[in-house]
Amino acid sequence: MTPLQAIILGLVEGITEYLPVSSTGHLILASAFLGLDDPTVKSSVDAFNIVIQGGAILAVLGLYFPRVLSMLRGLLGRDRNGLRLAVNILIAFLPAAILGMLLDDWISSRLFSPAPVIAALVVGGVYMIALERWRKRRFPEAKDGQVQPGLDIDDLTPAKALFIGLVQCIAMWPGTSRSMMTITGGVMAGLRPARAAEFSFLLGLPTLGGACCYKLLKNLKHASESGEPNLFEQLGYLPVVLGILVAAVSAAFAVKWLVGFLNRHGLTPFGVYRILLGVLLAGLVLADIVEF
Repeated sequence: MTPLQAIILGLVEGITEYLPVSSTGHLILASAFLGLDDPTVKSSVDAFNIVIQGGAILAVLGLYFPRVLSMLRGLLGRDRNGLRLAVNILIAFLPAAILGMLLDDWISSRLFSPAPVIAALVVGGVYMIALERWRKRRFPEAKDGQVQPGLDIDDLTPAKALFIGLVQCIAMWPGTSRSMMTITGGVMAGLRPARAAEFSFLLGLPTLGGACCYKLLKNLKHASESGEPNLFEQLGYLPVVLGILVAAVSAAFAVKWLVGFLNRHGLTPFGVYRILLGVLLAGLVLADIVEF
């Protein structure tokens, strides 16, 4: 992998990780157009695409450091709201953590193929459009100068956090988008869209962190046992570092932009985009331009 290829993939990962548009679908397209869908390097590239999520984690840590610090203070008994948020994040994280370890191999072998990914993109788009219409009926739009209706993060109960965590498990289906499920899960739990996005970002810290570490250790363990090169040996250390750094910077910009966009436009534009992306990906697969 060249440094330029790593920078492009890091940019794609950073921009799409926290947007409800499926980073998986975009990375599949980017990898194919960069010539990185060769079977000889596919396993390392797949691991690379997970490991560079570490950059997205760094972006949220930087942007939401006061929230993270509040949670740390809460765990030390010095911040009641911080403790409540930390407990809710843990509750929401556990379902995906447990199912992720149990189903990782099955998902990779059964669902990481064109039909499931494309179906997830299109169905997810329809789902977001329908959910936005439901939200507007339940919570009429606020007038100028008023706060959007709905709950804030501090109002979230453990039961609602568990609901968001269970909804997040659906995102283990490739192409679904973890951000889409956690943001929409938050909206269904009564959070304002921007606050649902913020909870999604914070929930991504343990979720993406766990997936990143698990995939990296799995790649290194497989390489050690099989004698095959690991992702660092096959792709190079510099591309991995570059991918993480670029993902961090681009994710920071994407997160800042998303909160304002959701406040103004809601979920519908992302639903339309997902449907168009699914149709594009289907056409490229049928034309043998993109392979999984």
